[in-house]
Amino acid sequence: MAKDVKPTRKNLMQIEDRIELSERGHDTLEKKRDGLIMEFMDILDQAQDVRDDLDDSYDRAQRAINMARAMEGDVAVRGAAAALKEHPELTTQSKNIMGVVVPQIDSKGVRKSLDERGYGVMGTSARIDEAAEAYEELLENIILAAEVETAMKKMLEEIETTKRRVNALEFKLLPDLHDNKEYIEQKLEEQEREEIFRMKKIKAKKEEEEAALAAEEAEDEEVEPLAADD
Repeated sequence: MAKDVKPTRKNLMQIEDRIELSERGHDTLEKKRDGLIMEFMDILDQAQDVRDDLDDSYDRAQRAINMARAMEGDVAVRGAAAALKEHPELTTQSKNIMGVVVPQIDSKGVRKSLDERGYGVMGTSARIDEAAEAYEELLENIILAAEVETAMKKMLEEIETTKRRVNALEFKLLPDLHDNKEYIEQKLEEQEREEIFRMKKIKAKKEEEEAALAAEEAEDEEVEPLAADD
């Protein structure tokens, strides 16, 4: 890359400006990367808790529905499930974490009271109520898990992108710029040495010419008195 750069002072100044800008960008990206990693670790801890809660709520929901089927029968359980008239509503918004836009899911109508579930209270047992409640809790945890997992994925993608930019600056762009700077500085030093050498030669030649001219003038001065005597 250095061979493609003309060794001029203008190019040297431009490269020095690019180095300064790239180093500032490198420092900024490093801080962003470190901040993203810290945020990601927090989300990772949260995701682990959410996964544990999701596993627990799934197990409880399975036990509850199995107990309801055993006590009430599949027909009663299916009938209670089909009686639901108002389904949960989900709305999505976004929030910004270190420049990364992640989703925020808001749910409405997941948890329901006995009269909101649609099935007749008198015709069902507490086992169906327990199953319905367990599945409402499971749905809440699924929604929360979706939000956290998506945020974690987006954060990880941004971390990888930032790491690639940091590495590109640190291991590619900045070394190339420093090589170019060194190359131009060496060439300019060589040109300066050549110019000094050339100026010395010109000066030496001029001094020789002046010395030769002075010698000729001295000879002429010696000849003039002799000619006058003749």
